[in-house]
Amino acid sequence: MQHNHFIFVKKAVFLDRDGVLNVERGEYTYKIEDFVLEYRVCEALQMLKEAGYLLIVITNQGGIAKGIYTAQDVWNCHEFLQRKCGYLIDDLYYSPYHPEFSNSLSRKPESLLFERAMARYQIEPSVSFMIGDSERDLIPAQKLGLQTIKVGSPTQLAVNYWAENLWQAAKWIVKLNGN
Repeated sequence: MQHNHFIFVKKAVFLDRDGVLNVERGEYTYKIEDFVLEYRVCEALQMLKEAGYLLIVITNQGGIAKGIYTAQDVWNCHEFLQRKCGYLIDDLYYSPYHPEFSNSLSRKPESLLFERAMARYQIEPSVSFMIGDSERDLIPAQKLGLQTIKVGSPTQLAVNYWAENLWQAAKWIVKLNGN
């Protein structure tokens, strides 16, 4: 008798926040009135969700360590994004640390937050992506075997794809997977 063993592989798109989901202001974004979504973010998230990806935000929030804002401010902005985009994001991981105050393996370019999410959701890195606007976002992803997409200005770091924004990146991912 033959036994078929099915292994269900979970795929994810990891997303940096500032500069990918919301407009990078050059300063900390922690108030709803300053939290402006990037071009076609909700449509991009919807497209990725329909293609079967878990959507997980990984963000450094060093302003918490600096005492500029609180964890509640981070969650308020996340809840605002979720309401705007129909609760498409599966999870949010953030590092409250800042190197001026404390070292942490959870702060990008370290990979602890990615590793926690991958373990929790049983994510297969080879079929997953990280979309970020800085090398700091992409270095830990590459270390873990995720495919990397740089949005915004091009970079010296070798990445799998460069896109103008999340919308363009999402279209590339879906096309790459034949959806």
